[in-house]
Amino acid sequence: MIQAFQGVRVIDATHVLAGPFASYQLAVLGADVIKVESPHSPDQARMQGSDRKLNDAQMGTAYMAQASNKRALALDFKTEGGREAFRRLAKTADVLVQNYRPGALDALGLGYDALSVLNPRLIYCGISAFGANGPKREETGYDNVLQAYSGIMAMTGHGDGRPLKSGAQVVDYATGLAAAFAISAALYQREKTGRGQFIDLAMLDVSLMLLTSHVAGYSWNGAHPEAKGNRFPFATIGCYAAADTDLMISASNLAQQRRLWTALGREDLIKSGNNQRLDDHARESAALAEIIATRPAAEWEAFFRRHRIPAARVRRMEEALADPQIAARDVIQRPAAAGAFEALGVAVAPFSMSDSPARVTAPPPAVGEHNELLLAELGYDAAEVARLRAEGAIG
Repeated sequence: MIQAFQGVRVIDATHVLAGPFASYQLAVLGADVIKVESPHSPDQARMQGSDRKLNDAQMGTAYMAQASNKRALALDFKTEGGREAFRRLAKTADVLVQNYRPGALDALGLGYDALSVLNPRLIYCGISAFGANGPKREETGYDNVLQAYSGIMAMTGHGDGRPLKSGAQVVDYATGLAAAFAISAALYQREKTGRGQFIDLAMLDVSLMLLTSHVAGYSWNGAHPEAKGNRFPFATIGCYAAADTDLMISASNLAQQRRLWTALGREDLIKSGNNQRLDDHARESAALAEIIATRPAAEWEAFFRRHRIPAARVRRMEEALADPQIAARDVIQRPAAAGAFEALGVAVAPFSMSDSPARVTAPPPAVGEHNELLLAELGYDAAEVARLRAEGAIG
C-alpha cells in the first residue's frame, strides 16, 4: 500500500506544538519526517506533559503526542558544521517546516532565499506568531497569547467579566492543520510548475480563521461577540443540568426544535420561525431546565437519540476515550514496538482514506537518535561524523 506522502522528505525544524503537529500530520501519511533540534536545547515540548519522569527524560507526553514516525537529528546551528549539515539535508528535502522567529534562520544563511538556491523544488513553510511582515513580525507568542490577542478569550467564558482560554490548545493544533494543508497545496502546485515556494503562516491569522463567522458578523453591523458561556441564541441549543450531570442539546433548526418539543409533550412551545424562538428564549429555557432536571443525562441522551435530536452528556476524558465509537474510528493508535512507552496512545488524523490510511508505525525518537544513520545518508563518513561531534555540531 502506497501512502499519500510516501517518498516525500520533510525537515521538521520546529518546536512546541503547532509546527511539530504539522509535520506529524504528514508523517502519519507516509512522509519521511526528520526532526532537527539543538542537542543543547532540544524541543521544549520534550520537557512538558503529564508525567514528570518522562519530562526529566526529555520524552514528555506533549512531545510524544506528535513525534511518532519521525527520525531525529541533533544539529547546533551555532556551529558551521551544524549549518553545513542542515544545508546538505535541505538539498535532499521536499519540504522544510520551521517556527523560529521571522528572520532568525535567514541571519544564519538558512532562510528560504538561501536554501531555495540549493534546492529550487524546496517548499519552505515558516510558522510564526504574527507572520513574516507587519509591525509585530519579530514578536513571539504561544497559543494562550494568541487566544487573548485575537479576541477568542474575550468571547469565551460565562459573561462575568473574566475571560477564559480554551481547555485545548485550539490555536496550536489549528495552526498545525493549516500548515499541513498549505504544504499539501504547495506540493500539488509543484507537480505543475516544478518549483517550490515559501509559505508564510501566522498563528494570529489562524486565530481569525477560527473566528470566521464572528468576523463576518462584526464587519457587517458591528455586532461584538460577547462571552455567553453555554447560552446560545435558541434555548433548544444549550447545556442543561440533568439529575446527575450536564447535558448538551442541539435542536438547531426548525424541524429539530419541532421534534424536541413534540417528544417532550410541549407542543405549545413549537415555533414556526426563528425570530419567534429568539423572542421566547427565556420561557423555553426555563421549561427545558425544569424538564431535563428530572432524569439522568444518559437517559436523556438515549431519549433524544431516538427522536433524532443531537445531544450528549458532558464526558470526562476517560469516558470519552473508552467510547466504542472512538475505537471504531481508529483515531487513537499505539506506536509500534514502543517498548518503554507501550502504554502511549496518540491521536493520528481526523479522517480516514480508503487507499492510504494514516497510521503510526514507529515510536517517538530521543534527541538525535538517528544522527549516525541520517548523516551517513547525507554522505558523511565516520571521520566527518567524529569531527562534527568534536565541535559540538551534533552533540
